[in-house]
Amino acid sequence: MEPFLANPVSQAEQSTPRERNSVLIAEDDPLFRRILEAWLSSWGYKVTSVDDGAKAFELLHQNDASELVILDWIMPGMDGLEICRRMRSREQVPYHYILLVTSRDDKRDVIRGLEAGADDYLTKPFDAGELRARLRVGKRILQLQDELIHARENLRFQATHDSLTSIWNRAAVLDLLHRELQRAFRTGGCTGILMLDIDHFKMINDNHGHLNGDLVLREVAARIKEVVRSYDFVGRYGGEEFLVVLSDCAKQDVCPSAERIREAIAKSPISVDGVEVPVTVSIGATFASSADTMEQRLLQQADIALYSAKRNGRNRVEIS
Repeated sequence: MEPFLANPVSQAEQSTPRERNSVLIAEDDPLFRRILEAWLSSWGYKVTSVDDGAKAFELLHQNDASELVILDWIMPGMDGLEICRRMRSREQVPYHYILLVTSRDDKRDVIRGLEAGADDYLTKPFDAGELRARLRVGKRILQLQDELIHARENLRFQATHDSLTSIWNRAAVLDLLHRELQRAFRTGGCTGILMLDIDHFKMINDNHGHLNGDLVLREVAARIKEVVRSYDFVGRYGGEEFLVVLSDCAKQDVCPSAERIREAIAKSPISVDGVEVPVTVSIGATFASSADTMEQRLLQQADIALYSAKRNGRNRVEIS
């Protein structure tokens, strides 16, 4: 399973395909460079131009680099072919669409350019209409790539997150617990583990319906996320139960962290079908020292503490 982010985002918050209106030109001929700049500007592109390959390669490593790139084959510093090879030798997101331009018109040169990593090839001299059409092709390909990445991220999100609350699902949060315990073992840290259960949740479902019960689950998850740290992990363990993994948490801070969560949920009722419904949680807490990596035993301890909290009146924290 791939590494997780500490703060998952909902599907609505994930990135969407971008509009591309910028082009990087790397061309050492000043006259031809000015012609390209004039054409592209008239078509509404934002243009960045350099006169050697080394400068272009440096710009392509910046976070805001243009994804549409026009490279001359022969340039000082680094030629277009070498830039292509280096760009394609590393796993690169986002992808850069490279249009290689040159006066070479031998078919073997075309093959060399494409095999080096260029996406398209134009032989000088070429007219403005052909360049504009090729850039449109590049934009379509980059747009398609965006859509594929977006679809992949949606699938990844769905595989690791609870569809109702958008927090980690059971399998993912257990995997995160395992990773956190292993990390604490290596670094000598301490991990806090909280098991939460919504008090009298069946009564909420019976009195207000399951759709409103779902609303309560979403609001409880949101309130938990509001008060934990950005590098803690919150997951839906099952039904109305939640699991919180407190990363690198000192033993004396486990109970105060649990109390903050309990208070955040109990502080104000949740509006359910026009009715203000008081909602509370019982929390069972435990912690793992650096030598303790048996997550099943730790989960059992937290679960025992949770049932102790329920037996002792609910809306409280018990620690094992």
